[in-house]
Amino acid sequence: MKKKNLVLGAVFALSASLIAQNPEKNERDNYLFNKIETQGDLYSSLALKIWDFAELGYQEEKSTKVLQDQLSTEGFEVIAGVAEIPTAFIAEYGSGDPIIGILAEFDALPGLSQAAIPEKQAIDERGAGHGCGHHLFGVGSMAAGIAIKDWLTETGTPGTIRVYGTPAEEGGGGKVHMVKAGLFNDVDIVLHWHPSNANSADAASSLANKSAKFRFRGQASHAARYPDRGRSGLDGVEAMNYMVNMMREHISDESRIHYVITRGGEAPNVVPGFAEVFYYCRHPNPEIVKKNFEWIVKAAEGAALGTETQMDYEVIHGLFNVLPNETLGRMMHRNLLKVGGVYYDEEEMNFATKLAESFGDIPYSLESAKAVLPFKVVERGTGGSTDVGDVSWMVPTASVRTATWVPGTPSHSWQAVACGGTSIGIKGMLVAAKTIAATAADLFLENEKIKSAWEELQSRRGSDFKYESLVGDRPPPLDYRN
Repeated sequence: MKKKNLVLGAVFALSASLIAQNPEKNERDNYLFNKIETQGDLYSSLALKIWDFAELGYQEEKSTKVLQDQLSTEGFEVIAGVAEIPTAFIAEYGSGDPIIGILAEFDALPGLSQAAIPEKQAIDERGAGHGCGHHLFGVGSMAAGIAIKDWLTETGTPGTIRVYGTPAEEGGGGKVHMVKAGLFNDVDIVLHWHPSNANSADAASSLANKSAKFRFRGQASHAARYPDRGRSGLDGVEAMNYMVNMMREHISDESRIHYVITRGGEAPNVVPGFAEVFYYCRHPNPEIVKKNFEWIVKAAEGAALGTETQMDYEVIHGLFNVLPNETLGRMMHRNLLKVGGVYYDEEEMNFATKLAESFGDIPYSLESAKAVLPFKVVERGTGGSTDVGDVSWMVPTASVRTATWVPGTPSHSWQAVACGGTSIGIKGMLVAAKTIAATAADLFLENEKIKSAWEELQSRRGSDFKYESLVGDRPPPLDYRN
């Protein structure tokens, strides 16, 4: 505990030092923070509305309307249905350069319905839930954009703030299609954030990812009386899975392959004439993803040949790894230090303590929600994937993570859904909104930072880089959750 207090003390001392060094920035930041705080109850109500909706990717009709209506009320020009995606939008305010973009997500995850209580209890046993906190993500980004809009107006600062409503991050790759549509071609900088169980603003990469649904078609028949007349689509799926699982021995340790059987038949006494399996293929390098995916396709072709079935596959999404930008990351980290972490009141601490009982042997410290982790650069991705990756290869991009979940909470869990429906999630969301707003304001006034961020982007991606999406020319998979 003593060591933690020393760390927190150092953070606060550094924050005070930053304030003393730049009174103009301090005044500007206080303006932005106050704008966000005074609207805190509104933003809380909007986020919890979207938490209640818990709409899946490309089906977020009510969620996107909440964001679009509020941005329109605030004077933003809203363009809906961009990139052939009904729930995607762009909301813009201001004019001229620089153009600063803020990403806003709002899709939920299937099968994660959960009440806002510290013990597992589904609201709907088969329902969706915000296990990645995107209800907070969308509203927090919007809050930052609105605060910047007010600041641009009051100060007469030139430039444009643009909020991107980006659907279906969870497996649908909405941003990929927005990149393909050229919607980021004129943007100078992109900022975003993500819910987490800690506070950090690292310049970090992620895993590239390509997914597909493999469909095997055979011949249905009576499984007992006429098995010889049947050809099982499920046999094709199982044979494919067996070969892919053997393949794991011969690919790099950094590779990740996951699958679920989405259709395996309807009754045991019917030879399944159709079966489907949904695959994810990941690696830090998108070129390795392509090679591993091609091998998975060969396994599917071999499985179809061996089971006398017909196989076809549909690529669902393909994501680049996030390209880190240290220039922007350090700016974001500096502002996160100033904003600080999340402090629990007595009721929130009781909730957190009870929830933490479900973590088992996982180490955690509830006090860590107050702290900001040291800045670091992560060149090679681990963990998850995001369609922010494609954006980051086109525009210098920075991210912040804030403690919207009780420390120790895993993402994509019932615990994350529960936290997101409480004031704990809201407090973390407001930390993110303030950090993004302060960083955006800095960028409007520091053109040299924008230039440096672009120089770093060009150095990282190489002079011969040409963007080619991992999904090719396929349109948005609007029905991928059906």
